[in-house]
Amino acid sequence: MTPTTRDRVLEVIKNLPPDTSVEEAMERLYFLAEIEQGLRQVERGEVLSHEEARDRLLGQE
Repeated sequence: MTPTTRDRVLEVIKNLPPDTSVEEAMERLYFLAEIEQGLRQVERGEVLSHEEARDRLLGQE
């Protein structure tokens, strides 16, 4: 069974150190959200080749 978003959020929170601040927890969850968004983009074929990414970063579109 695929874990739900809630399951993944709870797992992240459970693995945080006891002295984690709210801001640090939010940053970790934001990071998780960005990773999941990237994976969905890959599934939809919304990817760039290494060369295309380099050209965009260097302004050579």
